Order: sequence, then structure tokens, then C-alpha cells
Amino acid sequence: MNWKLISRILGILLFIEAGLMCVCMAVCMVYGESIYTFFWPTAGSVAVGLGLCALARGNSPTMGRKDGYLIVSVAWVMFSLVGMWPFILAGTLSDPASAFFETMSGFTSTGATVIDNCDIQPRGILFWRSLTQWIGGIGIIFFTIAILPAFGIGEVKLFAAESTGPFRNKVHPRISVAARWIGTVYLLLTTLCTASLLLCGMDFFDALNHAFTTTATGGYSTHSAPMHEAYGSAAIEYVITFFMLVSGMNYTLIYYHVLHAHFRQFFRDAELRCYLGIVAFCVVVCTVTLMAVRVPWGSLDWGDAWGMACSLELALRESLFTVVSIQTTTGFSSCDYTVWPVMLMPILLFVMFAGACSGSTSSGFKCVRWSIIWRVAAGEVKRILHPRAILHIRMNGQVIPTQVIQTQFAFAALFTAAVFGGAFLLACTGVSPNPSHPSFDYYEALGIALSSTSNVGPGMGYYGPMHSWAILSPLAKCICSALMLVGRLEIFPILLMFTTGFWKKS
Repeated sequence: MNWKLISRILGILLFIEAGLMCVCMAVCMVYGESIYTFFWPTAGSVAVGLGLCALARGNSPTMGRKDGYLIVSVAWVMFSLVGMWPFILAGTLSDPASAFFETMSGFTSTGATVIDNCDIQPRGILFWRSLTQWIGGIGIIFFTIAILPAFGIGEVKLFAAESTGPFRNKVHPRISVAARWIGTVYLLLTTLCTASLLLCGMDFFDALNHAFTTTATGGYSTHSAPMHEAYGSAAIEYVITFFMLVSGMNYTLIYYHVLHAHFRQFFRDAELRCYLGIVAFCVVVCTVTLMAVRVPWGSLDWGDAWGMACSLELALRESLFTVVSIQTTTGFSSCDYTVWPVMLMPILLFVMFAGACSGSTSSGFKCVRWSIIWRVAAGEVKRILHPRAILHIRMNGQVIPTQVIQTQFAFAALFTAAVFGGAFLLACTGVSPNPSHPSFDYYEALGIALSSTSNVGPGMGYYGPMHSWAILSPLAKCICSALMLVGRLEIFPILLMFTTGFWKKS
């Protein structure tokens, strides 16, 4: 391990976090709030960063793969440990477990919250929550590798450790240039989302915060109420739905084809078709089911065409917003989907597990893996019918290497184990301290574990979109924080930390 190089990069990352907190101090000054909520964490971050850089004098610029994986794993925890202090100093959250949970949920762009009433929180705290998701959405490491070459540090190993998905599509031979270009797409989407929300009637502060958390597919809002209650605007819901859908697409694909007007090639991508197909199918099923329940066949009034159209539009809007929000792991809500018909709950659990596209700001299982698994299953059926045939698994016209297929099945097994193992541990934490909801059943525990591992935000049952997770015990919050990190880094970087071979010199 190149410990001096590791110390230097972690010190640089702390300087970056201090810079982000300085932005929040500026927000506090604009709204007449105390800057000391962010001043002391900023000072501590700079002091520790200087100490780490001092220890790194005379470091070698050579970075190994193990160095990259260790930096990525430690960076997310380090950012959360420093970033939780504003919540404590502002009095928003009193215990470290809750503050760490809130910050980890932000940087992993999960969106689960333990703050019961966001409407009364200081503007600086609300902006900090949104900013953690905006930085965490594109990836702390991927965001910073664009500037690391200026410090004489290589970046390829960091990109390999932090980037998600089975394929590493390069926009440019130099990863730092690719980071800048993809960051440009990210910034462009954020700007367009902010402008669109302003046109729909949001004030600038709310528009900027929601643009941050929408493009990051994070889900933190400046209000605790669902979108429909907070704003009462269908236009706002449709705008947020659109940008959630786009943010769930592969950014490399957007750069290659959309920004260069190659739309035909854009829609030929197998993963994108899988993603849009899942969204379309689930939206249709949810819309039809909601209409059948809300407007039974026997009570149809064919003379009231306008009323029928309004009912259909509401069901379609709620279904579209909810499915896109959950599948892109954003976690915004426009309604309480936990009171929907019980036959829709498996659909919502599936999209919560499915995730969006690789190379996006979303988490979850990813549609590229579903595409690979479907092709492998279809290939096995053909192999049974034609045992002597030589069949290759292809995607987008390219043969998928056997090693990639094996890795995806290993990831599927580990991801499933993390979800059910997390649900078991949560169920073992016992009774919550809230007498109004003294305990949760295994269905709720499974929903929390799946939501945390997929970085979705809201869960099932009581822990759906209408309540915060504040009633969870400190141990349960720590378990959820660990699941968020495991899901955001896609298991393997964290798993490597617990293997003896990782720490050997050879």
C-alpha cells in the first residue's frame, strides 16, 4: 500500500468537503443564519486535511488497485463523519447515529431521512442535505478525479474502484477528461431542471435544491410533505419525473448520442430499451389497477368524459412519478403508495430492486445486469435444444466475455444476500422506541433493507414515503448506513476490505 499517497488524496478530499461547507456558509449569510454550524466542521476538515498532506511528503505518484479501492471505501465514510457535524451543531439531530445516517444517506444519494419536519429547518441545513446528494450522485471520487491530475496523481484506479456497472465505457482515453465531459452533462441537466422548475412556479431556493436531488436521483426535499401536497402542481411533478427518467440513463450514452444528435443509435442500446420497457410496463399495470379500484366498471359514467379523463390523468401521473422515482432510486413521492392495492406491492418491490442504467447516478441492481441475465437464460434454453451448438451471449452486437457474466451472477448473489442479511439484522434489532409503532414486521424490515441497499429512500409499510425513519434504534440506523454504503459501491470494494489477501504485501 502506498500510504503516503492515500493520505494525500484523502487530505485533498477533505479540502474539497471544506469548500462545499464554505458554500453552505454563504447560504447561511444570505438568509441571516449562524455560520458557526458550518465554520467549525470546515475548520476541523481543513486541519485534518493539512495533517494528512503533511504526512504524505515525498510520496510516490504510483497508485495500485488496492490503493484505489481503499481510498474509495474510506472516502465515503470520512465524508459522512465530517459532514454529520452541521446537523448536530444546528440542533437538527441530537445523536451521532442519526446524524451519520442522514449524511450517509445524502452522500450515497439514498434519500432516507430521520428528520421529521424539514419545513422548519434552517436553509443552510437544507442546502447542505441537497449538496451532499448532488456531490454523491455523480460520485465523490469520480467528481474529484477531474482535478487530481493537477496534483500529479493518477486517476484510473480510482475510476475503476468507484464507477458502477459491469462495463467501463470510456468517453475519452484520459479518465480526467471523461470526468469533465460527463460532469458537464450532469451540470447541464441540473441547470435545465432548475430553470424548468422555476418556470413551473417554484421559488429559486426550492428549485435549486430539487434540481440537485433530482439529477442526483437522491430524493431529499425541502418539505416533508409529498410533492402533490407541498406544491399542488401537476407541471412540477411532470418536470421532476422527466429529469428523474433522464438521470437514470447512462451518461456516457447521453454524451455520445444525444449531445451529438445520434438519436437512432441512442434508442438501439439494449440496456436503455430494458430500462424504458420496465418503466412502461410497470406504469401501465399500476395505472390500470388504480383506475379499476378507484373507478369500478359498474360505476363508470360515460357521459362524464372530463371526469373520466381527469381520473385517468391522476392515476397515470401518480403511477409514472412513483415508478420512475423508485426505479431510478430517487425516492421522491407524490402520493402514499403504501395504500395502493396490495397486488401492486410486488411491482414496486421489483422496480426498487431493478434500478436504472449503469453509468447513471442511480443505484440498485441495474438494467444492464437484467439484460445479461435474460440473454444468458435464453441462451441456456437454446443450448438445451441444440447441445452441440456454439452459442455466444451478445449485447449491442458485442460478445459478452465469460468473466463478465460470472461477475454479474456473483454480484446478483451477493446483492441478494446483502438485502436478506440486512433484513434479518434489522428484524433482530427488536422494538423501536416509538410507542405509536413499537416494532416492525419482516415485510417492513425487508423493505428497509432493500431500500437501503438499492439507495432508494422510502421503504414499505410504516417506513414508506409518509414517515421518516427517525423511530429506528441507533443500531438499526447503523445497519442501514452500512447497507447504503455497500449498495452505493456495489459490494465488492467493501467486501475486499474484509479479505486477508487484500492486506498482504504480495
